[in-house]
Amino acid sequence: MPLQKRFFLYIKLTRMDRPIGILLLLWPTLWAVWIAGSGHPSYLIALIFVAGTVLMRSAGCVINDYADRDFDRHVKRTQQRPITSGQVSPREALWLAAGLAIAAFLLILPLNRLTLLLSIPAVLLAASYPYTKRFLAIPQAYLGIAFGFGIPMAFAATQGSVPAIAWWLLLANIFWCIAYDTEYAMVDRDDDIHLGIHSSALFFGKYDVAAVMACYAAALVILAGVGNALHLGVSYSTGLLAAAGIAAYHYTLIRKRQRESCFKAFLHNNWFGAAVFAGLALDYVLRA
Repeated sequence: MPLQKRFFLYIKLTRMDRPIGILLLLWPTLWAVWIAGSGHPSYLIALIFVAGTVLMRSAGCVINDYADRDFDRHVKRTQQRPITSGQVSPREALWLAAGLAIAAFLLILPLNRLTLLLSIPAVLLAASYPYTKRFLAIPQAYLGIAFGFGIPMAFAATQGSVPAIAWWLLLANIFWCIAYDTEYAMVDRDDDIHLGIHSSALFFGKYDVAAVMACYAAALVILAGVGNALHLGVSYSTGLLAAAGIAAYHYTLIRKRQRESCFKAFLHNNWFGAAVFAGLALDYVLRA
């Protein structure tokens, strides 16, 4: 196979052509980087965590497709994924995932020992998440931990410790992740039933919409509590209000449970995370 075609297969396999997953992982990491640095984070640390987010998200996508290769062939939407279609072998995919994870590890070598130690559970969480869909009733909660583990790592890298505020931020991210990934699961509900895969959309059943909105509310309440503890001001509160408005808009999209609208709501969560970060960053700028 020509090198150029192989390269584009890898782009597809790592979802680099669909960056929404990277953004959903990046925003909570940036919340933590900014808070840990009191609004003036080290540019080196910020760059390392941005690049690491891209690499680990890409590795996670490869592992996900490797784990789901037998399921994906039964779903029309996923039948042409590189591993399932046979364009990339399972062994080749594992080598790619390992290479991306090693590159991410090399990035954090300049950081302190605690950050290096925290990278071990971070990798284990990312690698094991795809398999939780087989036995956890709400695998989205596990995904929230995996997607948010950059939060304690950012504090460790900046402050040399992981204070309580970091774990509260992680909890907020877990609720937010359950909200947006349940919207995604609502798209695949019928396929998940057919394949016997667990998801929050199936667990919540007819209360799925209410559960999504409750998780948005829980995330926002925790984020408000974080802001209060850090004495953040009007700009941060405005960012949270904007995020609440975005969550309300998502309700209008998912309340009828139409696939296209639920997927649109999932994709739109980029703006929820961006609104929180914009309010946070502006608050620190205005303090200076």
